[in-house]
Amino acid sequence: MIKQRFYQSLVELTQNPLYTKILRMFTASKLSRILNSSFVDFYKINKEEMELDIKEYKTINELFARKLKEGSRPVASEKGIIASPVDGVLSKAGIITEDAAFHVKGKDYSLSKMVGLENTWKRYTGGHYMLFYLSPKDYHRIHSPLNGFITKRWALGKYSDPVNQLGLMFGKDPLSNNYRIITEFENENNVRMAMVKIGALNVNSIHPTHLEGDVKTGQEVAYFSFGSTVILLFEADTVEPLTDWNEENVIVKQGQTLGRFRERDQ
Repeated sequence: MIKQRFYQSLVELTQNPLYTKILRMFTASKLSRILNSSFVDFYKINKEEMELDIKEYKTINELFARKLKEGSRPVASEKGIIASPVDGVLSKAGIITEDAAFHVKGKDYSLSKMVGLENTWKRYTGGHYMLFYLSPKDYHRIHSPLNGFITKRWALGKYSDPVNQLGLMFGKDPLSNNYRIITEFENENNVRMAMVKIGALNVNSIHPTHLEGDVKTGQEVAYFSFGSTVILLFEADTVEPLTDWNEENVIVKQGQTLGRFRERDQ
């Protein structure tokens, strides 16, 4: 338990500026590589799917933001599918209410506060959402759930609380207050979807790698250097989930098919 709490602290920053600075300096230093093997063993991370040998990661940050070997996460090629953007837990999925709120861990979160732009958040009222939690053991690169293109991208928030299970229950509304980068996509049939990437602290915890233009399903768009959460927002009556919306804490892999977009003429 002590080791778990220590490793958790390495990937979940807080509002304490001194503590945060020390952690960030350590995890980015070559000294931190002494923890790499222990970190992998403790969390039972699959070394066979890592792009590099564990000895080639110079810091624990490099290990945390590792890429995978090509083909490790196959993505279906059918038109209109919605693929999981990350490895992790599909912690919650459901309907965004008409008054622009959704319910997670005993709290109602405001869509308008989380997304910020009025003309954007109103688009998703009455639609579906999917919330993914990434634990320290997970692959932390984020991929496009669809074929289409990026319409816009913006950032909100400043400080961050942890977004693990306790953080969601007792934090100060981390899903709508934490530093976050929102990317809006449009698919081949002109249906919009927003992806909210919720960081651990400030801009350096979320690193966009594909900023604009066309995207393919499964293409990398960003990565986390500290652990966090991803939320997908869908317009009303545009998706057909393949998962049970009432089921919680479903383990998913990046590229796994979670649903599909409805045809416009239906």
